Amino acid sequence: MTSALAAAAVALAIITAAGMAGSFFVFSAGVMPGLDAARPAAAIETMQSINRRIQNPVFIAVFLLPPVLSAAAGALLLAAGEGAAAALFLAAGGVYLVGGLVPSFAVNIPMNDALDRTAVPADAPDAADAWSRYSGRWTAWNTVRAVASWASLLAMSLGLYLWGG
Repeated sequence: MTSALAAAAVALAIITAAGMAGSFFVFSAGVMPGLDAARPAAAIETMQSINRRIQNPVFIAVFLLPPVLSAAAGALLLAAGEGAAAALFLAAGGVYLVGGLVPSFAVNIPMNDALDRTAVPADAPDAADAWSRYSGRWTAWNTVRAVASWASLLAMSLGLYLWGG
């Protein structure tokens, strides 16, 4: 029973961490450069729309669950006597928490909220200024989240390898 629960927790932890690593990467590597190439007013409107639509139960679950699931996997692996694998899953949860969630709640989400309250400037230079203040900082911190998610995923993968389950 513990082995089946551990396998489920391991699989779900890896799936959610991979989902977030991919999401963060796609934003830094594709979405934000694409928006940077658009008219600034259109970029602001589009990002406002994305920020409103992304707040859905599926995304929020996948966004919040990696540290919970990796902690559960770590605890179950520890109970099964798999100390090294357990340690990697516990570390993975910590990496995602510190590098993925903390920047999200400290920087990216407050920036999204502020952008959402911004009336799209009708004047092109004002829109360009508003977008440039948002885009660079948001993308830099999003890239931190992507790298942390990759590191978390790598630790989980190594834990899975050591467990061999």
